[in-house]
Formats: sequence, C-alpha cells, structure tokens
Amino acid sequence: MKQKNRAGGESRSGLNGGSRIINIRYSIGAKLITIISIIVLLSLGSITVLVSWLFREDLRIAAEDNNFEVNRRSAMETENTLVSTRSNSMLFMQAVYALKAGDISIGETVDFFFEQNSQVALILFARAGKAEDFLINKQFFLSRGVDSAPADSLIEDQKTELIRAAMGETVIKNMAPWYKTTLLALFLPWHDGALAVLFSPANLNDSYGFGTNQSCLINDSGDIIIHPDFELLRTAANISGDSFTKSIWESPQKNAQVLYTDEGGMRLFGAFTKLNIGGVVVITNIEYDKVFEGIAATTRRNIFLTAAVLSISVLFIWFFSKSISIPIRALAVAARTIENGSFDIKLKPSGNDEVGFLTTSFLQMSSALAIFGKFTNREIALRAMRGEIKPGGQPKLATIFFSDIRGFSEKTAAFTREFGEEAPNRIVQWLNDYYTRMVECIEKTGGVVDKFDGDAIMAHWGTVYTSGSPQKDAYNSVYSALMMRKILYEMNKSRDPDDPGNPPIRIGVGINTGIVIAGQIGSESRMEYTVVGDPVNLAFRTEALNKSMATDILITKNTWDLVKDLFITEKMPLVMITGEEKPVQLFAVINFAGINKGPRNLASVRKLLGIKAIKFKRRMTDISLSAAERPAGNPGENDE
Repeated sequence: MKQKNRAGGESRSGLNGGSRIINIRYSIGAKLITIISIIVLLSLGSITVLVSWLFREDLRIAAEDNNFEVNRRSAMETENTLVSTRSNSMLFMQAVYALKAGDISIGETVDFFFEQNSQVALILFARAGKAEDFLINKQFFLSRGVDSAPADSLIEDQKTELIRAAMGETVIKNMAPWYKTTLLALFLPWHDGALAVLFSPANLNDSYGFGTNQSCLINDSGDIIIHPDFELLRTAANISGDSFTKSIWESPQKNAQVLYTDEGGMRLFGAFTKLNIGGVVVITNIEYDKVFEGIAATTRRNIFLTAAVLSISVLFIWFFSKSISIPIRALAVAARTIENGSFDIKLKPSGNDEVGFLTTSFLQMSSALAIFGKFTNREIALRAMRGEIKPGGQPKLATIFFSDIRGFSEKTAAFTREFGEEAPNRIVQWLNDYYTRMVECIEKTGGVVDKFDGDAIMAHWGTVYTSGSPQKDAYNSVYSALMMRKILYEMNKSRDPDDPGNPPIRIGVGINTGIVIAGQIGSESRMEYTVVGDPVNLAFRTEALNKSMATDILITKNTWDLVKDLFITEKMPLVMITGEEKPVQLFAVINFAGINKGPRNLASVRKLLGIKAIKFKRRMTDISLSAAERPAGNPGENDE
C-alpha cells in the first residue's frame, strides 16, 4: 500500500482485491487543521487577550456589592412593612377596645382603618381558642375574587401559630395555600391572647424581583413566605433542608454574603439578612454565571475588532464546513437507513476528497449488504448488528414450524423431463415464487424464518422477539399455516395439475411448542441464529406425519393446549415417534374458531385440498420418521 499525505496528492488502497488511485485535492486533515488554526489564533486568542484585560475581579466585587445592597434594601423595606403593619394593627385594636369600653359604635373606625390600610385583609383577636373580634376588609377579598375564611375555621387551621403568639412569640406565615393569593399572616401576642393580622405584601414585589437578583423571605420554619414565583407560595415550598439555609441559621452574623453551590449544582452569590421580627430572613441570590454576562458591556469598545475577527472566522468555517458537513450529514442519514434495515441508498459522491471516497465506498458497502441480506435473515442480522442478540444460547419457550412440499421429488423429475438443461432455472423460479408467498405469511405473523432446506421451511415464534406470550406466539404460528393453506388454495386454482412447468403445490405443516435453546450457533468464521432441542425434532417429525395421516397441518398437544379454544381441531390417533418415550397425541387444524366460512371438520379439509382419507385399524401406530415417508395405508380404525 502506497500513500502520499499531502493535500492534492495520491493514495493507493486495496479495493475488491485490487488497487485504485484516489486523487485527493483537499484532505480532511488539511481542512480541519486550517479551520482550527484560524479559529484558535484569531477568535480564541483575541477573546483570551480581551478577557484578560477586562477587570473581572472588579466586576465580581461590583456584583457582590450590588447583590448585598439589593438584599439590604429588601430587608429594610420588609422590616418596615412588618413593623408598620404590627404597630398599626395593635393601635387599631387598642382603639377598637377603647371605643367598646365607652360603648361607642366602631363601624366607621373599622371602615376608616381598612381604607387607610387597604393591604390588610382581616384582623382576628383570639383568646383561649375562641375568636373575640373578627374584623374583615370585605373590599380586599372582593377585589381579588377570593373568599374569606370564617373566624372558627381560621382559628382551627392556625391553632399552632395562635398558641405560639399567645405565649409571647411573633410568628409570620404564608397564607397563599389557603387563599390562593399572595397573603401573609402576622401572629402577635396581645393582652392575654393572640392577634392575627392577614395582609398583602404587594408593596414588596419590586424588592423581591429586582433584575437578575432574586430575593425571597423565609420564616423561622424555612417556609418561603415572599417570592416572585407565586407557585412556590401556593404549594407552601420549604427550604429548611437546603445547605445554604442551614448555614444561615447556624451563622452568628445578622447579615453576610457567601459564594455557594445549591442542590442543583448551580453556583450562586447569596446574601442574607436576619430581621428583628418573627425570626424571618431575607435571602438574595444572583447566579455566578450571570454576573459575568455583564462583561459584554465592558467589551463594547472592542466590538469592531471582535466583529472583524468573527467575520473572517465565519468565512473560513462556512467555506470549509459546506464541503464536509453536507456529505457527512447525508452519510449519517444513509447509515441510519441501513440500520433500520433498508439497503436502497441513493447517494451521489461529491468532491474528490476523503468524504467523496468514503461516499463511494459507502455505496459499494450498501450494495453488498443488500445482496448479503438476501442470503440471511435480515431481521436477525439487524438485531445482531444493533447488539440486541448477544452471543451464546438462551432457553426460550418457542413455537417451532416445519413445512414441506408434498411430492417434491416427482415434480422436479417432471421439470427435468420436460425442460432438460433449463429445468434448474425453472425449478428455482417456481420455488422462489412459492417461498416468497410463504415467507410473507411467516413474517406477517411475527415469525422468523430459520432456514430453507430444499423444499422445506423451518421457522419459529417467540425467539428473536415475542408477541407477548407463548399463547400468542403459538396462535401466530398456526395462523401463519392457515394463511399458507388459503394462499396455496387460491394459487392452485389457476394451475393445471398436469402442467410440468408450474404444477400445483400442496404442503404439510408440523408445529410444536416447547423450551428450546436459541442463539448464534456455528463456527468463528460463520454463524447463524437457530434453535435446537427436542421440541425442534418433534416439530420436524410431526410435519412428516401429514402424509401418513392425510392432513396438511398437524400440531402437537403442547401447542394444542395453548390454542385449543382459538382453532377448530380434530384429534388424531396416538402415534409413537422416534425419539419419544410415550405415544404422541397430534391434532389436525381445521379452521379458526368462531368463523362460519370454510371447513368445519377434517373431512371437509381433505375434500377442499384433494387429500385422500385414510382408515386406521388401530389407535396406536408405531410410525418412525422413515416410516412416515412411506405411502399411507397403515392398518387402523377410521378416526373420522
């Protein structure tokens, strides 16, 4: 083998046992080296230099400061809102109780309070588990289209928080799961009971959804109580188990900022501030990667240089990639087509480089595979190619099928007498027509053709793949045999029994079900997927008994047990078969069960197919494989 590696040189490679000169103008190696060199030297080199000039560390510090400032501002506004809501609510309730003590109507006072504090939904004062005051801002609920809960229901649902508040704690809770709108509950100790204030934190929305910084407020239980994503509030999301949340509670600092990695693997700058009310914490995050997205802003002064570099790179990439990507994409499609079992590939070699040579070789390979696929089972070959069939044998509960042409030797002799030297070609054409129709029946029902042996066909179901159960596999095998009977019957209608060039065909079919060893069997140089075992031998011998029993489709009791309710069958005399210790019970297949058309018994099958009936004088007949090939006429009683 002789090669020149220069672009535009020559290469000699073995092909079909000879050698061929391949002219390569632009080698793929030269193309790739050129593309990579240009991209690395111009694009990556320039970008690396530019990035080193940018003040990356300054940008990081600015982002951290900005994140910390957003957190501080959110914390300040949140604390002001909570303190204000607490103070206003307590003053309001103090005024309400003062008016009650003076026996003065408080209706106008309540209306005025809710007008001035429209974010407050309701105020509840509970003592000893009972509501003593329940003041509702009806306009709040009407404007949001939600219903307000009765006082008793609210006390029952928030019993734990009311007890904590009555014992001197301040508790803040997310109420969105109950009211389906953004709503917080502030539980406060008041007098000898607990005060519950439900209010909307809508004024804080801007603080908690600021640009790339995202803030949230959690309570002392880890519940998210304010967040831009309402779905987290509605589903009562809790982040107490997050490592960052745990570190906040363990930290003695009131506020701080750290770089951490969340449970999803994302790096974040996280700032937190612990508020002085209710044990709540404001958390503000910004993605580490997003911090450096702003680096583009500092590179605007170099935009013209970057544009020039990228333009040149794109021109080179476009020029070279077109000559590679399009043919390779076509080859990839062709490879997938072959993988799916179709070898009819339409490719046109383009260019005079390695890709063009590869395309030409690929076409030759697909043609060879198409020819090879006719000499072996395509489905098995494809499955083996995909790794779906592993080397070695596996036990399979399968149904084995054998068929054979009746009187094949006499028919081939007639071909020879009539056509002389042309007889072999005519016999092959006659057989190929027959095999095409029979194989179609097998494959339509999910069977696998194992081999052709002269005029015989061996197939099996439940080996390479299964229809779902041994019963379905057995049914499909018998179904295939009935399809063959029908096709041959229709085909024989147009054939003259005395025509030596296209004689009618009658077959015998033997079917048995059992556990076989299935796998790739053979030598290191040649293998085939097949099945072996006693069930295979019994199926083979069962087929041979069709002549002696004047039938066309025989199944063993193993198969009959699986399909007896699905087909009309007739019990045949017990027979001794070579290799079997006990007499074997066989059944002749008549028709599908539940169908009114076609034969209903064995006599009608024989009449339909022109098979002479046989009388048996004994129920037990010793029939070996060789005996089965002798002319019928065993003494015995009539099984019909």
